[in-house]
Amino acid sequence: MRHIVIHYQEIALKGKNRPLFVNKLRDNLKYATEGLGVKHARDQGGRIILDLVPDAREELVRERVSKVFGIANFAFACKASNDVEVLKEAVLRHVRDKVFKSFRISTKRGYKEYPMTSMDVDRIVGAHIKEATGAKVDLTHPELTLFIEILSKEAFFYTEKIPGQGGLPVGTSGKVVCLLSGGIDSPVAALRMMKRGCSVLFVHFHAYPYQSKMSQEKVGDLVEILNQYQRASKLYLIPFGDIQKEIVLNAPAKYRVVLYRRMMIRIAEAIARKEKALALITGDSLGQVSSQTLENITTIENASTLPVLRPLIGMDKSEIMDQARGIGTYEISIIPDQDCCQLFIPKNPAVKTSIEEIEKVEKGFDIEKLLNQYLLLK
Repeated sequence: MRHIVIHYQEIALKGKNRPLFVNKLRDNLKYATEGLGVKHARDQGGRIILDLVPDAREELVRERVSKVFGIANFAFACKASNDVEVLKEAVLRHVRDKVFKSFRISTKRGYKEYPMTSMDVDRIVGAHIKEATGAKVDLTHPELTLFIEILSKEAFFYTEKIPGQGGLPVGTSGKVVCLLSGGIDSPVAALRMMKRGCSVLFVHFHAYPYQSKMSQEKVGDLVEILNQYQRASKLYLIPFGDIQKEIVLNAPAKYRVVLYRRMMIRIAEAIARKEKALALITGDSLGQVSSQTLENITTIENASTLPVLRPLIGMDKSEIMDQARGIGTYEISIIPDQDCCQLFIPKNPAVKTSIEEIEKVEKGFDIEKLLNQYLLLK
């Protein structure tokens, strides 16, 4: 039977709260690998061990585990007794079919009461492999590195460490609502908050039937990708065209974009309170477009009483695009669609608004009526 040894890093610094994070990580791993042949998920000596059944779907397990936040690295491993005489024979059987001229043993003890030091195990196992294979020990640039982990009643060994996502387990930092546009930025913003332990719900504003359903189809595909990194989450699709018409009829053209965004923030906040979420997430990057100047960011954020988090605020477009490619959302995001914010867009949007002037303009329409009409929250 094969096993997966999972290491966490940031979680290990959590002190008395550490069990909460470890338990959530273990639960998330169980959820991600359900039905793939994982028999047990257990916390053992500062790492999590997944015990696999003989016919486990290992490639799919590897893919799923690689997308679970909170993991520094993981490895498919073999198990043996932690008796060094038994262990060295098991390790030798494991490497006999591998071709290498140099090697290194790297042992860690998760069980500190073990009677030998890590260097003792390195030396004994290394000498056994050297004698049996003729390969030389090279501590600097070995062709093969064999990792051994000593626990209280067992030992694991493997030759490949697979990088994890890092961060904190999703669900340890509360629930947030992400305004998902269908563009490049907001999916990356959502993923970065998942990495900090947040469970993310999504809200998308569309202008159907004034525009096509393409943006709705895109965000559905984006959420499907993003939900690979967390438990399946809700997507709210909000018709926004009539609200935009109301703004066009009752406000100067230059303020339309800021007013659109303030209404989106209000609706997203209403959804957040309904879902017991603690903050809103946007894909804003400072100075990227007219609504993302410091002045307009301040004016837009004023429409919410919840925190508005902007994980991309200091990133440039190329950095955001690189991350979008890495998570697989970029190709979907660049598909042409009809963004609702492009409906009735002014030629010269205001780039430096104040809260006072926008609030004065907003007196021209009934905000509460619009909220109740589109969210059915009466």
